[in-house]
Amino acid sequence: MGVREEFNAWAADGRDKGMEERHWHTAKHALARIPIESGDVVLDLGCGSGYAGRALRETGGAARAYGLDGSPEMVGNARSYTDDPAIGYVGGDFDALPFADDSIDHVWSMEAFYYADDPHGTLSEVRRILRPGGTFYCAVNFYEENVHSHQWQEFISVAMTRWSREQYREAFRSAGLHVAEQDAIPNREIEIPPEREFPTEEWDTRQEMIERYREYGTLLTVGVAP
Repeated sequence: MGVREEFNAWAADGRDKGMEERHWHTAKHALARIPIESGDVVLDLGCGSGYAGRALRETGGAARAYGLDGSPEMVGNARSYTDDPAIGYVGGDFDALPFADDSIDHVWSMEAFYYADDPHGTLSEVRRILRPGGTFYCAVNFYEENVHSHQWQEFISVAMTRWSREQYREAFRSAGLHVAEQDAIPNREIEIPPEREFPTEEWDTRQEMIERYREYGTLLTVGVAP
């Protein structure tokens, strides 16, 4: 099953809103870092329900926001969640972004980049559409150092790319992006039960849950176009 079919099914089941709720715990902290100025145009790559574009319009001051997703059903759902004329949602391929060279100020992607068929090609496309000084904020929970994410591939039919922190930095640089920062954003809103309640359905020990949410968290890599 491809990305389109997989996430069409997710959208039809209403799982786009569930992803939004889970991602928001850390996404809001990363989104707040994007240096948006008046008149900036932003793109949410792998937009799902479209929450990031809406947030960047409502609180970040972006003049125009686009959301791109490989699933037509996701795009349809995202469109239905807003009537803001300055937000547009489109279906598209990560490896052939439907935007002109030097046309976007900031690109955001949360829990989507690793679904790209050709991640290096996607980075080249991001570099192409970014204006000089533009940024790419790439947030992922599925990465090599987060050992608790390694089994996720077993539960989804779409191939996922699991890079390490260093591989992300190397790939950004190879695409012509300067790596401005890279860090892990902890999820402090997930409640961690007391030790006496373990094991649970998902966790054998409390320490494993602490590692996943408080120590590994969401890996954020920030690239800047020269």
